[in-house]
Amino acid sequence: MSGIDVAPGARLADLTTLRIGGRPRALLECATPDAVFAAVRALDAADVPVLVLGGGSNLVVAGGDLDLVAVAVRNREIDYLAGPTEDQLVVRAGAGLTWDDLVADTVARGYGGLECLSGIPGSVGATPVQNVGAYGVEVAQILHRVRWFDRATGVDEWVTPDALGLEYRTSILKNTDRAVVLAVEFRLDPAGRSEPIRYAELAGRLGVAPGDRTDPAVVRRTVLDLRRGKGMVLDDDDSDTWSAGSFFTNPVIPQDELPTVRSRVAARLGTAQSEQMPAFSAPGGVKLSAGWLIERAGFSKGHPSSSSPARLSTKHTLALTNRGQATADDVIALAREVRDGVREAFGVELHPEPVWVGCHM
Repeated sequence: MSGIDVAPGARLADLTTLRIGGRPRALLECATPDAVFAAVRALDAADVPVLVLGGGSNLVVAGGDLDLVAVAVRNREIDYLAGPTEDQLVVRAGAGLTWDDLVADTVARGYGGLECLSGIPGSVGATPVQNVGAYGVEVAQILHRVRWFDRATGVDEWVTPDALGLEYRTSILKNTDRAVVLAVEFRLDPAGRSEPIRYAELAGRLGVAPGDRTDPAVVRRTVLDLRRGKGMVLDDDDSDTWSAGSFFTNPVIPQDELPTVRSRVAARLGTAQSEQMPAFSAPGGVKLSAGWLIERAGFSKGHPSSSSPARLSTKHTLALTNRGQATADDVIALAREVRDGVREAFGVELHPEPVWVGCHM
């Protein structure tokens, strides 16, 4: 079919930001939404396991020969449309477009809305699946519509955000085969105002009060600087960026469990550390900082050693990195060590953010 290319001998290690993963039965590169639709529908009809692949930024993939066909979504169109109100604009982007390319294009045109999400790796299509977020903004706040192919019904349709069950770093699409995202629409501010600056560190760098809006281009530059300092902007020459991004979500605990956690922090680290532990109101309870807990549980940057194939980033303890020769087993072993160590130290359970392919934690 037109728009589908078969890539022989492909390795998923070459297509994921962790640089880990074996060989699928085949890799189909799909340049249009119709090609993605046709490829996935045909494979489903033949009962062939499918991995839908975007930017590969949120995957931990087993090595060896994988019993699946990878369908790479590569449609990269960008269109600007009238918004639902006079003071809004909508950008429509193909699911295979690199996310930061979309952010850069909107900011270069003087539009606000996506700037706080600058530098996040991966594709446009993955952002609603994960409800991607950073620096006080998440996709749920700016999402307009999603075009998906419902694999159960065979329907190709546009749906509104309420159909996605968006919650903190998840949706009804994550860890399921229910549907394939083909395109996404986001609401923008055509007047050139950023989203309200809610993240204290970012507000401080920008010199604005929390809740203020400012120039999206300045916000983008500042966010990229912050992310680079934490090894969170992809760089072929920096193995600190060979990761799946933040490996664990920030845990949300019931409000009545917070005193117990603070007590365990005090017992281990002292009262001052207990009082300084970050804790924020969130749906379902109180959100804690996974990175803070990991470091205070004894896992320093670069853990376990400079010779380890999989290590915590030397810049940010929330990223598990491949130093060049790591396997999925190496990453899983490190993730389990960190998860179990935080649980033992503070009684808090960390949950991994990536999607698992042919392996599990």
